[in-house]
Amino acid sequence: MTTTTTTSLKLDTKIKDRLQRLATVRDRKPHYLMREAIQQYVEREEKREQFRQHAFAAWSDFQASGLHVTAEEADAWLAKLEAGEDVDAPECHG
Repeated sequence: MTTTTTTSLKLDTKIKDRLQRLATVRDRKPHYLMREAIQQYVEREEKREQFRQHAFAAWSDFQASGLHVTAEEADAWLAKLEAGEDVDAPECHG
């Protein structure tokens, strides 16, 4: 069972009017649209933060080891994958 809590949200009049029009067109309540929008935003931002953390970790690994692939090597590998070839990632080198 999911626990819910009430949260107050202040919207400017123009956004509230737009939300109401959209809710009417979609045959939904404004509350439903706001919940959906917040859920999608949180999920997107969590993924963005996870990507950012992975990028920082990759940068730290590179700084510590110096191991890398060149842009050309990565592009060639991705082109093969895009063409449907089953190829391994290029080997990292210093």
